Amino acid sequence: MDVETRLGRVRSSLEAEDTDGVLVTDPGTDEVAVVTARDLLGSHCSDDTGAGRVAASVPELRRGTGVREAARLLAENRTTVAPVFEGEELWGSLTRAALLEAVRDRLDALDVEDVVTREVVTVTTDATVGEAVDELRENDVSRLPVVEPDGRLTGIVTTSDVVEFVVDEREAPSTGDRRGEKRRGEKPRLLDLPVTDVSSDPVETTTPGAALGDAVGAMLDRGYDGLVVTPESGGDLVAGVVTKTDVLRALVEDEGDTVRVGITDPELLETTDRGEIAGRIGEIAGKDSDVDLIEARVRFQRHLEDRRGRSLVRCVVRVWTDDERLAGTGEEYGADAALDLALDTLERNLLDRKGERSDEEYRGRLLEKLDEL
Repeated sequence: MDVETRLGRVRSSLEAEDTDGVLVTDPGTDEVAVVTARDLLGSHCSDDTGAGRVAASVPELRRGTGVREAARLLAENRTTVAPVFEGEELWGSLTRAALLEAVRDRLDALDVEDVVTREVVTVTTDATVGEAVDELRENDVSRLPVVEPDGRLTGIVTTSDVVEFVVDEREAPSTGDRRGEKRRGEKPRLLDLPVTDVSSDPVETTTPGAALGDAVGAMLDRGYDGLVVTPESGGDLVAGVVTKTDVLRALVEDEGDTVRVGITDPELLETTDRGEIAGRIGEIAGKDSDVDLIEARVRFQRHLEDRRGRSLVRCVVRVWTDDERLAGTGEEYGADAALDLALDTLERNLLDRKGERSDEEYRGRLLEKLDEL
């Protein structure tokens, strides 16, 4: 599709063809971008808007690009698909699913617990679709386990579920919920509906000790982007999530790596490279000796506004430690400047949290002394 294609058509294609993403070409510049379900969810554009307003830039692969490098580019840019070129001509595309299928047999040496994301964002069964969409956007994730107030897993809602639901509701000739029950009066706002109208159940799960190859096989065979991880002891509590992107990261990590750093749209940077970003994040985390850094994600978003040839860029840096999750945000002209602001904010937030813990520990010791008296 080209940049002028209506978003409504793109949305319908993603839902009807069950594809990872839609390549969008610009005949004027020969650039190729991608629209995914995540892009649509984060957009406030109408269906009549051209696809070029939502399409995200993605890395360009070559026919000779190796598996490891392709996995790194897809994982760092958190994209589901990338164009493949031969010379200057668009030759095809590579999806996460196709890449994982090619290396599926090589994953049996790993278990799910080697790649699982344990810090999981969830929503409860009494949440609305709007609240679920807010969580998906704010936490930059593609799936949310739906749980009862006591934490029991009852369903899953994904960006694809929301896009599919919106398409179905817009094309429906009359009002009615997902199960076909008619409603009286005006059609309610989609965002006010219960999240259970959108979520799927039963939920496909795996366990930490399961072979990673088997988990990936389940994703590929059933068309899922990820699985909910439940405890080995059984039960329906959420112990983590494993996604296709988690697996791609595992393929590119060096044996000596202890911290995972993912970067979305790194090509926006002019002078800073991946190694420098990882080092700066490590230095910030090192200012609090009580926490261990586990993973970091850096996401850049370019706005249409520019000044002196530099686009306004928003940068969000999120870090996961063994104890909590922290974030820093910055917005400036140029990705490098936005990154500097985001890292400054992250450092302040980390030091503020360190101070709060020190105060809590002091109050705890004081109370113990008072009890002794």
